[in-house]
Amino acid sequence: MKGSQEEKPEPAASAAAAPSPLLRLLSALFYGICSFCIVLVNKAVLTAYRFPSPMFLGVGQMVTTILILYVSKLNRIIHFPDFDKSIPMKLFPLPLIYVGNHISGLSSTSKLSLPMFTVLRKFTIPLTLLLEVIVLGKRYSLSIVISVFAIILGAFIAAGSDLAFSMEGYASVLLNDVFTAANGVYTKQKIDPKELGKYGVIFYNACFMVIPTVLISFFSGDFQQATNFKEWTNVLFIFQFLLSCVLGFLLMYSTVLCSHYNSALTTTVVGAIKNVSIAYIGMLIGGDYIFSVLNFIGLNICMAGGLRYSFLTIRGNNSPKISTDEEKALPGAKS
Repeated sequence: MKGSQEEKPEPAASAAAAPSPLLRLLSALFYGICSFCIVLVNKAVLTAYRFPSPMFLGVGQMVTTILILYVSKLNRIIHFPDFDKSIPMKLFPLPLIYVGNHISGLSSTSKLSLPMFTVLRKFTIPLTLLLEVIVLGKRYSLSIVISVFAIILGAFIAAGSDLAFSMEGYASVLLNDVFTAANGVYTKQKIDPKELGKYGVIFYNACFMVIPTVLISFFSGDFQQATNFKEWTNVLFIFQFLLSCVLGFLLMYSTVLCSHYNSALTTTVVGAIKNVSIAYIGMLIGGDYIFSVLNFIGLNICMAGGLRYSFLTIRGNNSPKISTDEEKALPGAKS
């Protein structure tokens, strides 16, 4: 009797620790909206206005993130631990992944049409699934794996018939896929309310990498191109530049939030599904999409695979299995 009485609180405790379906849904929607908006704004800044310095824009987003979080901490709106010498080791390798993700993402946005950018970004999904299996010890159902490979099949078909092929653009976006997948998985691993928490992870990531990024921007000529840009007197351009900086912070926050309440793979697929609307908007108003039958078919296969994954997620078929050893080692890795 005593043993059975002691076991009763365990389900209640685990239920309290698990995020509610509403929190999971809202965090995913918030991430999807932020990701949708920043792609459109970055595309306008880097392509429509021909802003030549994606790294400088990344610096602006990092500085904005640092200022917003530091002022919020001073006003006791949020809390994260003060700096100490153990923090770099707690974060590693997130700062390196973070800056690589930031710079490669901005560079690839300016070199590809919106539809092809969104198609090639689909490769983030299998990379995330692979890293979750390796790093977090997760296992996914066959239905989820088939949905992921449908997305990749469509991406291959669409990319193979891309009439505006750009080796530099393709290399940038595929590198961005690797960094994005690693960022999602390692963020999921590193977030611990007893350690840095979600605000600490975002703040110290930005702090550690802003100075090296400024130096790279300066010595590569990116900074000089930004200061010589002629549109700094254009109020509409300045507004969109500042909007991109704020959205950069919101995207980082929403990514961490979605990964915290869901899995890194779900966060990645939410980003892919939001690309449904971006791809078709790019076809209609982007001005840089070249139509071909195979490209169009590939795009739609990608979107169908993403929507299928969403359906399985809603039904609860994506619950990954974690081995007992991994579960004990990584209690925060559950989704």
